[in-house]
Amino acid sequence: MKPIHCKQTLVALSAARPNRAGRFVAALATVLIATAQQAPSAHAQPQANPWPARPVAMMLGYPAGSGIDSVARFLAEGLREKTGQAFIVENRPGAVGNLAAQAVARAQADGYTMLFTPNSTHAANIHLFRKLGFDPVADFSPVTTLVTLGFVLVVNPTAVPVNSVAELTAWIKARPGRLAYGSGNATGRVAAEMYRTLTGADAINVPYKGVPPAITDLLGGQIQYLFADATLAIPQARAGKIRALAVTNAKRISAAPDLPTMAEAGVAGYELDGWFAAFLPAHAPRDVVLKLSDLCNAVMTTERARTFLRNIGADPFPGSPESLARHVASETEKWGRIVKAAGIEPE
Repeated sequence: MKPIHCKQTLVALSAARPNRAGRFVAALATVLIATAQQAPSAHAQPQANPWPARPVAMMLGYPAGSGIDSVARFLAEGLREKTGQAFIVENRPGAVGNLAAQAVARAQADGYTMLFTPNSTHAANIHLFRKLGFDPVADFSPVTTLVTLGFVLVVNPTAVPVNSVAELTAWIKARPGRLAYGSGNATGRVAAEMYRTLTGADAINVPYKGVPPAITDLLGGQIQYLFADATLAIPQARAGKIRALAVTNAKRISAAPDLPTMAEAGVAGYELDGWFAAFLPAHAPRDVVLKLSDLCNAVMTTERARTFLRNIGADPFPGSPESLARHVASETEKWGRIVKAAGIEPE
C-alpha cells in the first residue's frame, strides 16, 4: 500500500467542490501547506553555532610588554586551545585602564568583546577620577577573578645608592621636592602615596600609561623610584636591571622569598595588593558568562599556570560571576578608604 502524503492530500482537498465545507477545508489546507513549507526539517542544522563561533576581542587597558599583558596573552592562548577560537588581545592603554573599560562598556553584549583588567577600573579609579566614562557595576557583567598579586618598590641600582626601604626613605627626605616617582597604574600610584603618607618621604608623581615606560625612565634617571606590579618587577630584578627593596603584600611572595614586606622593612601598617579579573558588557547572555567563567578558571588553575604566575610574583585567584560582583563591592569600599588616607584628590 502506497503511503499517503499529507501535502498532496491537502492540495487535493483544496481543489474540491467549493461548498461551505469545501471552502473551510480549502482555507485550512492553505494554512497547513504554508506551515509545512516553513517548518524546518528534523535533520536541519541549527541556525547559530554555540559560543564562541568566531574570534573574541580581549580588551586590555595597558601597553604590550606590561605585566598584565603577559598574563592576558597566557590566558588568551589557553582559551584558544580550549575553544578552537582566537582570543585577540587588544591593547588600549590610557587613563589607568579607563579607555579599554569604556570600549567594552559600549560594545555589543554578545560575548565577543571582553575586558581583562586589574582592580584599577573596578575598585580604585572611581576614587581617582571625577569622570570615568563608564559605570563599573551597571555597565558590566562580572565573569570571574583570575589572579592576585602584589607590588614591588624598585629603584635604579646605579642612580639611587640605597639597599633598603629605610635607606630610600632617608635619601628622599634629604632631598625635599627634588625627586620623582613613577606611577604606571592606579595601584602603583596609591602604593607610592601610602608610602609618602606613612613615612613622610615626599616626592613628585610622574604618571605613565603603563609600568614598562616608567621602568624605562627609571633606568634613564628621569624618576628615582617606582611601585611596579610584581609580574614585571620580579623578572626585571632577577635580570639585575632594577633593584627590588620590598613587596607591598601582607606576606612575602613565593617568587621572591628574600624580599621583605613593606611592614617588615619598617613601614608599619603598610599592606596593599591587586587582582586581575574578566568582565563582559552588561546584559551579556547568562550561558556565555558562565561558560567564559568556567573556561578562564580552567586555564588559570592548571599546574602550568601556577608555575607561570609563581615565576612572575602572582597566584591564581579563581572565582565566579557572583564572587566577582561581591569582590568589586568590597574592594571599591576598601580602595576608597586607602585613597582617602593617602590624601589623593580625584583628577
